[in-house]
Amino acid sequence: MEQKGNGQQQLQIELKEETAQGVYSNLAMITHSSSEFVMDFISILPGMAKAQVRSRVIMSPEHAKRLLMALQDNVSKYEKSFGTIEMKGRKDTYMPPISDFHGEA
Repeated sequence: MEQKGNGQQQLQIELKEETAQGVYSNLAMITHSSSEFVMDFISILPGMAKAQVRSRVIMSPEHAKRLLMALQDNVSKYEKSFGTIEMKGRKDTYMPPISDFHGEA
């Protein structure tokens, strides 16, 4: 960590090229225990019977809640700039209809 003039430390974050390219995911499955949240980011392709987990992120409940708050803040900012994000399918679930799934990019 690098020391700032006011006594605070600044964290330097390294982003490797292969990580910077990211992975595409159009579905996330989340499970949890008392000590951790496990988020699997999945890619579903139309017409394929099998989906592939592209990335798994494991974090503490506290960090999961911080992520939730950060996502809520960012979605709010996005919608202020670009309009409301419309949810397709059923309104009472976070899961898209898998049998009727049409991948969109």
